[in-house]
Amino acid sequence: MANEWAHQTVLLNEAVQALSINPDGHYVDATFGRGGHSRAILQRLSPQGRLTVFDKDPQAIAEAQALATADARVALRHEGFRALGEVGAASVDGVLMDLGVSSPQIDDPARGFSFRHDGPLDMRMDTTRGQSVAQWLETVPVSTLAEVIRNYGEERFASPIAKAIDRRRQERGPFRTTLELAEVVAGAVKTREPGKDPATRTFQALRIFINAELEELQAALEASLTVLKQEGRLVVISFHSLEDRMVKQFMARHSRTVVDRRAPFAEPAPMRLADVHRVMPSDDEVKGNPRARSAVMRVATRTGVPA
Repeated sequence: MANEWAHQTVLLNEAVQALSINPDGHYVDATFGRGGHSRAILQRLSPQGRLTVFDKDPQAIAEAQALATADARVALRHEGFRALGEVGAASVDGVLMDLGVSSPQIDDPARGFSFRHDGPLDMRMDTTRGQSVAQWLETVPVSTLAEVIRNYGEERFASPIAKAIDRRRQERGPFRTTLELAEVVAGAVKTREPGKDPATRTFQALRIFINAELEELQAALEASLTVLKQEGRLVVISFHSLEDRMVKQFMARHSRTVVDRRAPFAEPAPMRLADVHRVMPSDDEVKGNPRARSAVMRVATRTGVPA
């Protein structure tokens, strides 16, 4: 049962190489998932090295707990990576964030992420707390729903979709399953992108919103500047344009000296990141793992003295 929903780690070797592992160092896998990156990092650490892992998903945490029990170098945090700043200032040699949804979460209908297989309309990364999508849809105003679908899904048919969802819940009551929602969305999307299910953008939007993914990412990116040592590496793998744009802009903003034009005689804000670059999956990886095709990895090195 444990291997029923297999996960193939994206950019495994590239990400670990980008961390430039110091065998005695302290590293953070901010999104443990099924532990592919974590295990590769541990293989390069000495007995004195340390790895702190974060995850909200109870199934991922169960797997991480087994790893931590077997390996004393692993410290486990059952929470989102917005808590990264609690690790300690200037205490970390590298931070890895592998964003998005893991294959087991998508493939297991019981998690409610998939619009291809019927299951409870949940979509929470951490099923032990917070509202499910089904619960949220029961009361959300149409205008708010349209805004969420537009902003987090970049869906141009957000307004018709929101109105169709509202009509359906008024006529037949609350949504309970993923396919109930996917069917309504498909009926409201007038044109379809080749090869993409009409519910793709809406499901993405609801998942990002219900898990506060972008807010958590922003908090974690800011915290990385505090926890990274000088010359520490920040490595972030994104899977959709909203995440990647946020990461790209964050790294660009902190990789230059900033002068406050409102206070021209004030000391310029120093550059905090350097050696910023992008890595894409190889053609061979995409061929072997189609879910890698949208991945973008961005890498930066902490420069200066952490605040």
